Amino acid sequence: MKRLIITGAAFLAAFLSLAQNSLQRVRPEECGMDGTRLERMDKVIEDAIEEKTIPGAVVSVVRGDKVVYLKAYGNKSLVPEVEPMTVETMFDLASVSKCVSTTLCVMQLIENGLIRLTDKVDMYIPGFKPWVDPETGETVDIIIRDLLTHSSGLDAYPDVEGFVAEFGENTPDKFETYVATRVGRNFRPGTQCLYSCINFVTLQRILERVTGERLCDYAQSHIFDPLGLQHTCYLPIDTQVKTQGGKGSRRLPVASRPYPALVELCAPTEVQADGKPLKGAVHDPLARKIMGGNSGNAGVFSNAEDLSVICAAIMNGGAIPGAAPQARILGPLTVDLMCKAPIQNDPSVGRALGWDKDGWNPGTRGDIFDPETSIWHTGYTGTSIVMDMNTKTAVVLLTNRVHPEDKGSLARLRAQVSNIVAGSVIVK
Repeated sequence: MKRLIITGAAFLAAFLSLAQNSLQRVRPEECGMDGTRLERMDKVIEDAIEEKTIPGAVVSVVRGDKVVYLKAYGNKSLVPEVEPMTVETMFDLASVSKCVSTTLCVMQLIENGLIRLTDKVDMYIPGFKPWVDPETGETVDIIIRDLLTHSSGLDAYPDVEGFVAEFGENTPDKFETYVATRVGRNFRPGTQCLYSCINFVTLQRILERVTGERLCDYAQSHIFDPLGLQHTCYLPIDTQVKTQGGKGSRRLPVASRPYPALVELCAPTEVQADGKPLKGAVHDPLARKIMGGNSGNAGVFSNAEDLSVICAAIMNGGAIPGAAPQARILGPLTVDLMCKAPIQNDPSVGRALGWDKDGWNPGTRGDIFDPETSIWHTGYTGTSIVMDMNTKTAVVLLTNRVHPEDKGSLARLRAQVSNIVAGSVIVK
């Protein structure tokens, strides 16, 4: 099996890029946006807090490679005590992890020649069953493109409690076998969309075979560290956090980092049976109970400033303008490919590679951003990112709507915020 080799030079380059790469903050008018219009977000977010849809929120608006709006609202914690929200607050990104980590990592493997979109999954996961036509018996292999676009037909989500009862917790190897042999194949790959967390755990396992690294380690050393992100990681609750350098590299205690322990910055999520909320432990049951926090479908914790850097890098062709060469995470042609719905899929799939397009959950985009040039993704805990690649405008909306209870919907709020931001663009 192929493995990614990290050279000493690459290690040094990554190390030199670790200085925090926060974006410059400027007045909206300096980037062709109307600041007065942006302030209309205050009312819709404060109304959502008043209605107890969310305890609080952080919003960042990026234009090009600059932050034009960054603001915290309400509280990050209500239980066990009230704590105010700050712009430094880190959030459990839930499924936004799929696009800011797993997708970017997989796209790197593609542009490095290590995998192809058309590779069959069973090239990497032996015994991975194909789809079988129930009428004719025809078999169709599931490929990597099917996983990225949620067109594989794999079941949406496992019965976590049933799986744990049979195989135990923190059993990713057993889950891989379970997916390969027992998870449902619901339709011919490439013909429909069934949003599935299992797709992205499968991508994770492919990446880990190809690179010889855990996803959490690969993402840290190839995405988060090169971009200089200081508040983005998997497993913040651990006493040791992967810093960089690949498999077998040095690991530093959180307390040794030049900022507060990451778990203390995390917004809590749902209150558990013991009366305490999760804090620094991923909310998603598949990621937490089966995958041990290192999971392709969820598990990344981050804050608005760091996500703004990721958005700026994507909107500018894979790197922040003027950044050091080692800070490039993707090439511009790779970014272009990632943002398009593959022509090989049925148009009803409506997904780009790892990102939502107009055919899926378009409410997050709102009514104004162009569906042809926009990509977006949401997270179950209350997080979302919208990017219009044409105007290079990004909206990062972070909430912990599942705190203290898992209830309520953010569909309307997300669309309202996107519309306000899009309506604030006065120079295209």
